[in-house]
Amino acid sequence: MEAFLSSLGIVAFAEMGDKTQLLSFVLAARFRGQQWPIIAGIFVATIVNHALAALAGDWVAMKVSPDVMRWVLGLAFLAFAAWALIPDTLDETNESKTKHGAFLTTLVMFFLAEMGDKTQLATVALGAQFGNLLAVTAGTTLGMMAANVPAVLIGERLAQRFPLSKMRFIAAALFAIFGALILLKVNFGLGLGGL
Repeated sequence: MEAFLSSLGIVAFAEMGDKTQLLSFVLAARFRGQQWPIIAGIFVATIVNHALAALAGDWVAMKVSPDVMRWVLGLAFLAFAAWALIPDTLDETNESKTKHGAFLTTLVMFFLAEMGDKTQLATVALGAQFGNLLAVTAGTTLGMMAANVPAVLIGERLAQRFPLSKMRFIAAALFAIFGALILLKVNFGLGLGGL
């Protein structure tokens, strides 16, 4: 449960103002009235991407000593904290016209947008930290959905009412706290036992 809740919270906050959230706004505007195919595309792309990322993190954790892993994870989470403070912009190539439907367009664009993104790399780190592929994948996927489904359903009205710039600071703080706890070997119910 700790792996699931930690993964959900970190990714949900990290995703606020991220390029994939901006992509959700663009897709909702482009495919008006087709919110459910867009949401389904986000879900499928995220679950595949994050399952692979969590699996990679679990594999790395098996190959690296716990002491080295603690330093790698702690520093990675601190780097994610800094990265979360940098506002994302949507790549102009994502705005090109498409002949494909809402589901397929969303699936491909989301999967590619997540490659190397901070939430994908955070999923790798969470997979390494918790070693629970199912809980991490479910948590990060739900976190991604929690941030992007409202963007699809509400669109730009959400951006006007919800201060995304402040959410970046919350995400950065969460990443920094996790990084510090890992580096300090603090274990008080956060699933950091082996580190």
